[in-house]
Amino acid sequence: MRSISLFSLPSRPSFQPTRWLLPVLAATTLAGCASAPPSSATTGAHAGSAPIRVKVFVAAMFEIGKNTGDRAGEFQHWYERYWKDATPITVPGALGPVYCNTDGVCGAVLGMGKVNSSSSMQAILLNPKFDFAQSYYVISGVAGTPPQRGTIADVSWGTWLVDYDLGHRWAPEENTPGAPTFMPRKGYEEYRRFQLNPLLVDWAMNLTVDMPLKDSDSARTYRLRYPDAAARRSPAVTSGTHMTGDTFFHGPGMSKQAQYIAKLYGADDYVITEMEAAAIALVVKRTHGTDRIMSLRGAVNFDQGNPNETTLQHLDPAPGETAGGFAETVENVALVGTRVVDHIVRNWGQWQGGVPAR
Repeated sequence: MRSISLFSLPSRPSFQPTRWLLPVLAATTLAGCASAPPSSATTGAHAGSAPIRVKVFVAAMFEIGKNTGDRAGEFQHWYERYWKDATPITVPGALGPVYCNTDGVCGAVLGMGKVNSSSSMQAILLNPKFDFAQSYYVISGVAGTPPQRGTIADVSWGTWLVDYDLGHRWAPEENTPGAPTFMPRKGYEEYRRFQLNPLLVDWAMNLTVDMPLKDSDSARTYRLRYPDAAARRSPAVTSGTHMTGDTFFHGPGMSKQAQYIAKLYGADDYVITEMEAAAIALVVKRTHGTDRIMSLRGAVNFDQGNPNETTLQHLDPAPGETAGGFAETVENVALVGTRVVDHIVRNWGQWQGGVPAR
């Protein structure tokens, strides 16, 4: 459930830094994406030779227009960093092409929503042009955050991925007032939640927690509408549970329900609402496991309005009333993510066999 208003695009825990300071829109258009001139591995894949050995795969969900030179969506900054001169590799069954550079960093736009993104991911994973035997995955995009735990332009590493949709729901008026209107469905235990590798999350946090993030005047002004300390602070690199659902849930009641589900499943605090990560993780799990998956999301809006507006007013804001900070957030996501990707590739001898001990 990517919390992006269809009416106002772009308008999506409390984090304890000491925990990590260890030693050390709607309408989206897919366009080409690319890094250095095609390597022998890339051209060889087209010629039917050895598959490309993928060290890191970056999965974005949408791009607004072209992959470079216009307003950036989730993919453009990654594309400009790694694949600007790469040749697209068509994959039957995937939404768009895959791009790879000579260092083994590949990426693609998978599409928004659980079915769209996971079907693209499966098509890519099963395509014989690629070797994912030792790959790391960065599921990257924008998202929403509860104002009690995050703010606009935050970048969050997922600790748990939880499926918001699998279970039973009913109308609040048919329940005891104030009680949760959700109950898990038995039999879904193995694919409704995923704990991401804590050691990999530690690496990601320690490599990026001190990074200065971009901000905007419009985002600073917008934050002041909320009384919560987390909402009013400057953007930071955080971590917590990423809640995946096709429903664009919104409002304080639905936000509390998401937190209830996270706690019900034994996960960390819910800090991000998005629409793809748990579904993509399930596909990767069935082929290569989840130890090398990272979920990286930037908050472009709050999952509820401020105390002076209704949920509908927040969903459908008047002109000039949107959150701001979208451009800065998508850049922040890539700035944070590329630091980890570059570290893995630069130290591949230590990483190829698995996440190294700290």
